[in-house]
Amino acid sequence: MHDVDVVVAGGGPTGLLLAAELRLAGVDVLVLEQRAEPDPVPRANGLVGQVVEVMYHRGLYRALARHDRGPAAALRRRLTGAYGSRPRPIRAFSYAGFRLDLRRVRPNPLQVLAVPQLHMEHVFARHASGLGADIRRGHTLTGLAQDTAGVTVDVTGPDGSYRIRARYLVGCDGSHSTVRKAAGIGFPGETSRDLVIRMAHVVLPRSARTAGGALRAGGAVYRPYQLHRTPRGAFTLASFIPGVHVVSTHEWDAAVPSGDSPVTLAEVRESLWRVAGADIPVLAPPEGRPWILRRLTGRNSRVAEPYRAGRVFVAGDAAHVFAGFGGSNLNLGLQDAVNLAWELAAVLRGDVPPALLDTYQAERAPLARRALARTAEQAALMAPGAEVTARREALAVRLREPEFRREIAAGLAGADTAYDLGGGHPLVGRLVPDLRLVVGGRRTRLAALLRDARPLLLDLTGEAAAPHAGAAAPWRDRVTVVAARSHDRNAPPALLIRPDGYVAWAASAPGDPAGLPEALTRWFGAPR
Repeated sequence: MHDVDVVVAGGGPTGLLLAAELRLAGVDVLVLEQRAEPDPVPRANGLVGQVVEVMYHRGLYRALARHDRGPAAALRRRLTGAYGSRPRPIRAFSYAGFRLDLRRVRPNPLQVLAVPQLHMEHVFARHASGLGADIRRGHTLTGLAQDTAGVTVDVTGPDGSYRIRARYLVGCDGSHSTVRKAAGIGFPGETSRDLVIRMAHVVLPRSARTAGGALRAGGAVYRPYQLHRTPRGAFTLASFIPGVHVVSTHEWDAAVPSGDSPVTLAEVRESLWRVAGADIPVLAPPEGRPWILRRLTGRNSRVAEPYRAGRVFVAGDAAHVFAGFGGSNLNLGLQDAVNLAWELAAVLRGDVPPALLDTYQAERAPLARRALARTAEQAALMAPGAEVTARREALAVRLREPEFRREIAAGLAGADTAYDLGGGHPLVGRLVPDLRLVVGGRRTRLAALLRDARPLLLDLTGEAAAPHAGAAAPWRDRVTVVAARSHDRNAPPALLIRPDGYVAWAASAPGDPAGLPEALTRWFGAPR
């Protein structure tokens, strides 16, 4: 007897999105979140890369972008391009302290959505609750035991302790995950102590700011939303709240106050002086709201091994952490959720055998390791020293090449690698592009067909009775078939798209369904 299909431990962005995805597939889900209220302290400030397109697929893009208003938002739009009603490539981004000019990069794969994590959590919680997810705040998972039929979860809540029986458990409970430890899942990696990062919300004096929002310091002008390397370290500044900036300094081999003494604004100011080469009289923001003021010592780089132990899975920060430069934990975590949810749902419905769940680690872990390597690469390029400076000079020359800039942008977006799904078409294993379509005489975009998170066979010959659709007939109870025409000349005659938006099969020629039954069986079960 099970109380619920899936328990999700952790009600941050990854856990909440996972719950929503499971509900879209009809799965009964319970979210346990130890915080009684969402954490008001600012954390992540946006989404980068393919995850932005995934939010668009689910119809969440506008709700996430809606908060971004005011003078600071206007500046971000000038720097990255206006949001509009759907994602668009940005004009520039920061890579290892270089301004990556993407205006002439074709195609430009990099998209950005500036959205505070707190707003993100509100949007995802509303989305998941509206779909029927049970979200319990102030309830903490304290232990678990699993067997071949399910998982027993021990919980402590406001009214005492209780137990829940679930078919599966997913730990989205952060880098110190209780679920991961209790399930015996390893977390190999390393923690280096060579770097001290200080972050603070501050008010910059007018004398230190330009009209465009840049910082004047030591005779130099530093752009916002970019990492700047100096002979003494690195720093960034950005504004997500009118009149207030987030300043972050990075110092290698720096002295750290002894003991567990809390970081102070004076400490941040002194660090900024050392790194930027000028004393900038930063002020504390107005009282009345939580502000960032923290110190991080070292860089933690780890990827779970494995991602699954029996009926227990990990996702998000519970599965991977890497801090320092260009980290993309949140971007990866949200796509972990979208990847895992449809597979769990298919197994729970009995459509496919449990072996399908092995593809979760096979697909997601390599991307986490690749992101970890990119983060380490950027960190190495930001370190002080003449040898690093020489490497940067060589990199600056290469960055003049549009194709190399496109490669860097694809890596930052997570679009440089494909899942190994078999098949010869270049789209197989990749996130499907947002094709412009005509369906039933009406213009639309492919993203509009992906909101319900169902498998989709898209026949672009425009013929409802085409051989592709005929071959998929035994799967009509699980796969939506849509006949359409596309304005995109590079689109194949037909596409099989998984619920996570990745292409599982593509036709090699019009009217040729070769390989389609095999792909349908592999991902969505035997024909009926």
